[in-house]
Amino acid sequence: MTKCFVTAILLCSPLLQARLTRIVVEARSAAGNRETVTGHFFGELDPGSTHNSIITDLNFAPRNANGKVEYSATFAISKPVDMAQANGVLFYSVPNRGNGAPAPTAPGEVSVVSGWQGDLTPGLNRQTISVPIARNPDGSPLTGPVFERFINMAPGTSTLPFVSLLYQRPVSLDTSQASLIRRSSPTAQPVTVPASDWAFADCTSTPFPGTPDPAKICAKAGFSPAFAYELVFTAKDPLVLGIGYAATRDLNSFLRYGDKDDEGNANPVAKSIRWALARGTSQSGNFIRSFIHLGFNQDETDRIVWDGVNPHIAARQLALNYRFAVAGGTAGLYEPGSDGVVWWSPYADSTRNREKAGLLSRCSVTRSCPKVIETFGGVEFWYLRESADLVGTDAKSDIPLPPNVRRYFLPATSHGGGPGGFNVAGTHNKTCVLPLNPNPETETMRALSSALIEWVTTGTEPPPSRYPRLEKGELVSAAGFSPIASAPSPDGLVNSIYDFDFGPLLRYNDLSGVITKQPPTIRKVIPTLVPKVDEDGMDIGGVPSVLRQAPLGSYLGWNVTAAGFDQGRICGLLGGYVPFAQTKAERLASGDARLSLEERYATHQGYVAVVRKAADEAVAERFLLPADAAKLIAEASASKVLTAPTLSLR
Repeated sequence: MTKCFVTAILLCSPLLQARLTRIVVEARSAAGNRETVTGHFFGELDPGSTHNSIITDLNFAPRNANGKVEYSATFAISKPVDMAQANGVLFYSVPNRGNGAPAPTAPGEVSVVSGWQGDLTPGLNRQTISVPIARNPDGSPLTGPVFERFINMAPGTSTLPFVSLLYQRPVSLDTSQASLIRRSSPTAQPVTVPASDWAFADCTSTPFPGTPDPAKICAKAGFSPAFAYELVFTAKDPLVLGIGYAATRDLNSFLRYGDKDDEGNANPVAKSIRWALARGTSQSGNFIRSFIHLGFNQDETDRIVWDGVNPHIAARQLALNYRFAVAGGTAGLYEPGSDGVVWWSPYADSTRNREKAGLLSRCSVTRSCPKVIETFGGVEFWYLRESADLVGTDAKSDIPLPPNVRRYFLPATSHGGGPGGFNVAGTHNKTCVLPLNPNPETETMRALSSALIEWVTTGTEPPPSRYPRLEKGELVSAAGFSPIASAPSPDGLVNSIYDFDFGPLLRYNDLSGVITKQPPTIRKVIPTLVPKVDEDGMDIGGVPSVLRQAPLGSYLGWNVTAAGFDQGRICGLLGGYVPFAQTKAERLASGDARLSLEERYATHQGYVAVVRKAADEAVAERFLLPADAAKLIAEASASKVLTAPTLSLR
């Protein structure tokens, strides 16, 4: 009998642990001294392992002959053709809704993406994962309530397809076993649509009750854009979506530590990785936060997976690890995500009667916590409920950061930032009242990504954290804002945090388990704060971009919906922009209290000087790379800011 000695643990432990079992390279393409490798990887998970037991419904998934639960997923790796040229860094980019390709930031870097979201349909250039359906031991279906909301349909619409429910299908097409209501506003009393007046069906080519369809609803009288419609039904056959965390863990661990799979297929980057890092934006940033919180940054042989991570514009947990999960949410009405632990340090959420915990609680015990650079902007406060991450649900004091976490606020930005440039007029879209906020995050993020790599590979500390503090008066109520004369008021726009009751079977801190109440009831509204603003209505503090320090108007972390059911309410993830007047005379004529461009900068050369000073200071503080500084200065010099011959101080 073969024995596993301590000295051979790395060789023997794969035989005892669930893991990536097979990796198949299906295509290679080279460009210069780099190549991209794509294919599938396969794995199996032991439901009885403490490394996997937190995955909801894993114990209800079908098992292979070894008693393990199987999965398969896609991957893509960009790497040097000659791995002797690798710099030892693996940077994993979490795909957002399956979208994403490997994008190395340095010539010797290994860049990786893979599938993790199991409710997506496979497609060209989409990263996906195949996970099993959970069923009762006798083969009967697991069931539970699900919720879908419909707004802004075209007048005369008879049929509505499910939008957020990508795989959840009703146990029965009998509408008497479901519920459809309509509301004239989010707070209006619901009006029930009689079961006889709608169907799970498609009526686009066949009159009501139409052709039966479990992924659509049809109304006898049609749907009106004056209402929001809320559908609740009992679904069957939940996917075990939480496997996406384990699959990501196992692929990254294999690429970092493995040599060959069970069939002898080589690790494409074997023995070349010294450090592993991860980045994720928005939904995929929430993935990173929950990945760490749920303990997946430790592999099944107790080794650390990622040494450093950057969750960007991600204020919540990912709604992935509960029965009938909807992984693609964006903090809409009744969507889970802000309901559990969203802070890094341990905090007692007494407002919602939750146990004290932090995102790093599990990895602190297993000594598998990564270095963290967390980044977010203005819209994250207004729409994604960022303030609870900083001050908890009582909003009484700042929650301190652990020493391995740096936090940077990118003030006065939309979700992910704008396109940048030095365009005075700005650009409009039909969705929002105000022009779109152009204030960029890209250049700052490049510098912070570089800082994270240095922190992990050399131990060089990043710049000190910069974010709004309650103790400094930098976080305030979203009510009582002084409006800009030429813009709508933001009063009442903030997307509040709620204490939702999803039922007793949901493990709220971990956003795991089973939701039994849909839609949830609201127990209470939780204080939701936003950054303090200056006299121009722009967020103060943090790490301002060069454009924020040389503004051409007011860059706002909020905007107002122009039309539709949500008219007058916050315009989702889009921030606004209100240009400054060109001259003092122009602003006085319009009643604008904000200084004009000529009062701020006098001349084009004066404006470029402000840009140059801001860029030089940002480089010195390590918030801007020298190449980006030179580019921004050149763009400002070539811009038309204050170049008209008629512009002069009055």
